[in-house]
Amino acid sequence: MKEILKVENLKKYFPVKKGIFSRVAGYVKAVDSVSLAINKGKVVGLVGESGCGKTTLGRTIIKLYEPSEGKIIFDNIDITSMSRKRMRPLRKRIQYIFQDPYSSLNPRMTVLDIVGEGPVIHNIVKSNAEKRKLVENILNKVGLSEEHADRYPHEFSGGQRQRIGIARSMALNPELIVCDEPISALDVSIQAQIINLLVDLKNEFDMSYLFISHDLKVVEYISDEVAVMYMGRLVEYALAPVLYSEPLHPYTLALIDAIPVIDKKTKSKKIFLQGDVPSPLNPPAGCPFHTRCAECIEKCRKETPELREVRKGHRVACHRR
Repeated sequence: MKEILKVENLKKYFPVKKGIFSRVAGYVKAVDSVSLAINKGKVVGLVGESGCGKTTLGRTIIKLYEPSEGKIIFDNIDITSMSRKRMRPLRKRIQYIFQDPYSSLNPRMTVLDIVGEGPVIHNIVKSNAEKRKLVENILNKVGLSEEHADRYPHEFSGGQRQRIGIARSMALNPELIVCDEPISALDVSIQAQIINLLVDLKNEFDMSYLFISHDLKVVEYISDEVAVMYMGRLVEYALAPVLYSEPLHPYTLALIDAIPVIDKKTKSKKIFLQGDVPSPLNPPAGCPFHTRCAECIEKCRKETPELREVRKGHRVACHRR
């Protein structure tokens, strides 16, 4: 199967400056040695608590942030060190859906201009008539109508705005879309509609997604593979059915155990995470999860576990597995 994206040991460190001379006092390791791959037409879900580096990873992959180290290979092209000018032809093949449908749309632009901006920049449309025809066709695909093209973002609900954001990402017929928490700002009643829309579009246009979310049930529904992230590192990576039925890492076990269960007859011993996520400015030595792990041993406090394959296609970063 063809790999559309491959990330190797990707790092993104943000310098922290202090003092009147703005000297670098340390680094926030937002993404620390992450490796993953996405096959054409497949969805990789990325889960973890808020602040674990999911959004930073997504934005680094599409080069909204420049990586500190590592490699980003898109369709066998190494884009890691590409300049903005050289990246421009590839931009239309990699798109991004932002988390907040309220702040990600320019309030001074009509939907026609928002969705049609990309095709104009990349010379896909040659006239206003072509632009309107393209935009109206895409709006129909995402569940909106032609009459919405001449309206402004403030005239729409949150769910409709997110559909506009999806339409904007679809306008260039991309091969890979990074979906950054695309439903977290929406009402629960609208979330299922947006998820089903994303699934339908993926199947129709044979696209690939990196689907970032903290909602494990949604990730289970939409993803082929799932990567679990904690403090900038991947701690588990497997096929979705395998990860949800046989989770190995204590952090993954706790996340899955926190999923609400409607059937009250089902009783199990709950796993509660102790303490808070450590400061990314002062991460603990050894395994980053050891300060909250009930299975911690002395080795966990001293050595950082590597993400290694323990079963075919199932990788985990844990000394106990």
